[in-house]
Amino acid sequence: MNQSATGKFIAQKRKIQNLAQERLAERLGVSNKTISKWETGKCMPDYSIVKSLCAELNITVAELMDGEEGEERSVRAYDEEQIMDLLRRTQELEKQKNLLYGLLLIVMGIALLALSASFGGSAVKDFLAGLLWGPGIGEILAGVYITGKNMAGTQ
Repeated sequence: MNQSATGKFIAQKRKIQNLAQERLAERLGVSNKTISKWETGKCMPDYSIVKSLCAELNITVAELMDGEEGEERSVRAYDEEQIMDLLRRTQELEKQKNLLYGLLLIVMGIALLALSASFGGSAVKDFLAGLLWGPGIGEILAGVYITGKNMAGTQ
């Protein structure tokens, strides 16, 4: 699966259907920015709307994933339901990975803060403690952002 090829295919099929990005977005219940991200290959459609997207563009799920029209006599190793299940699982694993990255950043930030608290007593040690404090807070904030974004379901 090539995200760029899939995106170009979505754009091509949308234009054949004489649909503006805004109109397709409205029909699918997403923003036109989301359609733009798909068409530029920045992200893939969520599995929950793939079937609706395919219906709007008059294509199959396999054609969407391949980024090209299938030949009439082509034989597929997987049927549509298997492709949808694979897509769902892949997106769930991606969300879990991002959640783990966020949690790891939070833990590393807390560890840096704990380490900075163990320093102190002289000017050099206070300086080192301050150096550890900044990245610790930064990692915690980045971890909270990534975790929150993942929990909200945005990408």
